[in-house]
Amino acid sequence: MDPFDVPIRDATIRLGQLLKLSGLVEDGASARLVVEQGLVTVDGETETRRGRQVAVGSLVALEGAGTIRVTSG
Repeated sequence: MDPFDVPIRDATIRLGQLLKLSGLVEDGASARLVVEQGLVTVDGETETRRGRQVAVGSLVALEGAGTIRVTSG
């Protein structure tokens, strides 16, 4: 599955906010759950911190849901 672009206003965004903005999860509770379960990767590395800052150009994947590319909006 090809990544789809998600534009953000600033240079970085918190991982939990990005997952909600992209539509990969419905809400903050869902974001916390998938991150804590190790289902999210940032640039190929498993990430378990919902507050991790994700920069423009990063690739974020949620197992079974898709991959997004963070772009400047």
